[in-house]
Amino acid sequence: MKRYLLGTMLLPSFVFAEDALSGSDTAWMLVATALVMLMTPAGLALFYGGLTRSKNVLNTIGMSLGAYAMASLVWVVVGYSIAFGDGDIIGSGKVMLFGITSETLKGTIPELLFVVFQGTFAAIAVAIASGSMIERVKFSTYMVFAALWVVAVYAPVTHWAWGGGESLNFGEIDFAGGTVVHLNAGVAGFVVAMILGRRRDYGKAAIKPFSPILVALGAALLWFGWFGFNAGSALGANGIAASAFLVTNVAAALGVLGWLVVEWFVYKKATIVGGASGAVAGLVAITPASGTAGVEGAIIIGLVGGMLGFWGVAKLKGMFKVDDSLDAFWIHGLVGIWGSIATALFIVPYALPEAYEMGSQLVKQVQAIGLTVVYSAIATAVIYYVASALTGGGRVDDESESRGLDETIHGEKALNL
Repeated sequence: MKRYLLGTMLLPSFVFAEDALSGSDTAWMLVATALVMLMTPAGLALFYGGLTRSKNVLNTIGMSLGAYAMASLVWVVVGYSIAFGDGDIIGSGKVMLFGITSETLKGTIPELLFVVFQGTFAAIAVAIASGSMIERVKFSTYMVFAALWVVAVYAPVTHWAWGGGESLNFGEIDFAGGTVVHLNAGVAGFVVAMILGRRRDYGKAAIKPFSPILVALGAALLWFGWFGFNAGSALGANGIAASAFLVTNVAAALGVLGWLVVEWFVYKKATIVGGASGAVAGLVAITPASGTAGVEGAIIIGLVGGMLGFWGVAKLKGMFKVDDSLDAFWIHGLVGIWGSIATALFIVPYALPEAYEMGSQLVKQVQAIGLTVVYSAIATAVIYYVASALTGGGRVDDESESRGLDETIHGEKALNL
C-alpha cells in the first residue's frame, strides 16, 4: 500500500509499508522529536534573546519558553484533533487524544510519538511569531494569544496541508512546513506588529542586539535542531530522511554565504548577526523542499534564501514601515514564500509525483501561499483583539516599555555578557 507523506505528495512505495511498528523508525523519530523540541526553548530563545535589547532579553526568552509550554498543552487537548482528526475543513474526534493508545500506529511509528513530533512544530510556529511583537506586548496577552493561535490558526492550516482537509488542499508540496510553519508564523507576527504599532523609540534611537554571541549560539542550535525538523518529516529512518538531512545542511551553509556576500557588498562588513540570520534564512528556504530537492537545488534555494532575507531586512522592511522587531516576517514569511515556490522548481527525478508538471505545481504552490496569507492574517487579527480584551489591553504602558519588560513584568534583570 502506497502512503502519502503528510498528505502532500506521493512518495515511492518502498518508503512506507503496511502499518507495522518499526523499531528503527521509532528510534529515529524519538531523536528527531527531541531535536525539534530543542529548537524553541533553547535555539529560538537564544537567537531572539540575543537580537533584542538587554532590558528585554529575559522577556523575549520567556516568550519562547512560554510558547512551548502553552502550545504543548493546547496541542494535546484539542490542537492535534483539529489538525489530524477526521473531517474536511477542520478535524475532530481526537480531543484529549481520544482513541489513541500506545498500540496505535501512524505508519510505522506509534501515533503518540507522531503527536509529540507535530506538537513541537506548533510550538515553534507561535514562538517565531513572537519575534515581531517583542519589547511592547504584554506577556499575559501573548500567552493567551499563543493558546488561541495554535488552536484557531496553526491547527486548521496544518489540517488543510497535511491532515486530510481535501477541500482546501491544492496539492501543494510542503515537506516540513514552509507555509504551515514559517509563512503562517511570519504573517501572524507581521499582523500583530501592525496592530501594536511601533516601539516608542523606533527610528529615534539605535536599537542594537543585546548579544551577537547569543545570536550565533541560538542559530547553531536551530541549525542542529532543524535536522530533526526536516529529516524527521520523513517519519522514518530511510533514504528520504538522509536526503533531507543532507540538503538541509547544504542550504543552511549557502544561506550564511549568501547573506554575508550581499552584506559585504552593501555595507563592506560581514557581521556575525548577519551570518547567523543567513543560516536561519537558508533553513527556512529549504524546509518545504527538503524531501524533494537535491544538492544542486539546495545550493540555489539556500543561496537565494540568504540573499532574499538580507534584502527583506535591509531594504523592504524600511519601505513597509512596520516595526517587525526581530524580522520574523522577512526571514520566515518572505523567505518561506521563496522556499515554497522553489519547491516546484527543484525536484529530483526520483521524487517526482506521477504526471508531474512544473507550471501546474507552481500554481498549486501559489494557491497554498495565498490561502495561508489571507487566513492567517485575518484570523490572527481577530485572535489578537480577543487576547487583548481578555488581558486588559495588549500593549504595555510607556513606563514599562522605557524601563524594560524584564524588570517591570518579570522582576528580573539579565547580566551584561
